[in-house]
Amino acid sequence: MNPQTKTAVVTGAGSGIGRAVAIALAGAGWSVALAGRRTAPLEETAQEAGGETLCVQADVSIPDDVNALFAAVHERYGRLDLLFNNAGTFGPRGVPLEDIRYEEWRAVVDVNVTGAFLCAQAAYRQMKDQDPQGGRIINNGSISAHAPRPHSIAYTTTKHAMTGLTKSLSLDGRPYRVACGQIDIGNAATDMTERMQAGILQASGELMEEPVMDVRDVARTVLHMAELPLEANVQFATVLATTMPYVGRG
Repeated sequence: MNPQTKTAVVTGAGSGIGRAVAIALAGAGWSVALAGRRTAPLEETAQEAGGETLCVQADVSIPDDVNALFAAVHERYGRLDLLFNNAGTFGPRGVPLEDIRYEEWRAVVDVNVTGAFLCAQAAYRQMKDQDPQGGRIINNGSISAHAPRPHSIAYTTTKHAMTGLTKSLSLDGRPYRVACGQIDIGNAATDMTERMQAGILQASGELMEEPVMDVRDVARTVLHMAELPLEANVQFATVLATTMPYVGRG
């Protein structure tokens, strides 16, 4: 590999925001390891991205899968410059708090919190030990890290936890040139947000169609964060559809 080429890991790279970010990074000359639970979507992302990619089937909530992912990246590229910690799940949709089953709650926490921690820990270890030292972790938060939607307690709780993960990583990474930032995204147009254009429950109890934005605008923001020198960091960025009901009273 060209020693000047930077290497990234993108989790949840088989669709949506993960795919868009992987394509943007590859287009900018990065080598990109694509991680996800299913191989076929990862291969589709790799084909669309072009460039140097590595597909690794991994469930981020399983420690052995995460260890194997980062070992494969180290074996292939020798270093790691970026982790886009993107894999996540909404969990049960539209289920009232009192009806959420323990298994449903646990599944969201396992992916969104434990999975994000496991990937961050593995990336941190490699970035700390490599020469030259350092790298960057970008966590995919959500505007739910600031304000919830109705019937979203599991997802919203985990995205608030992501903010704590980001701050702790930023602090612990300082001595080793490991920078960490978070991007909070609102209404990017992906398969997971199609329901917003059909009408989604508001705090008032009404159903309302919401605007969305091009997912490539999110990818461009992540690319900007990724390509800053390690002496600079975007700690928190919020990218959202301009007229979505978020600021003030909507």
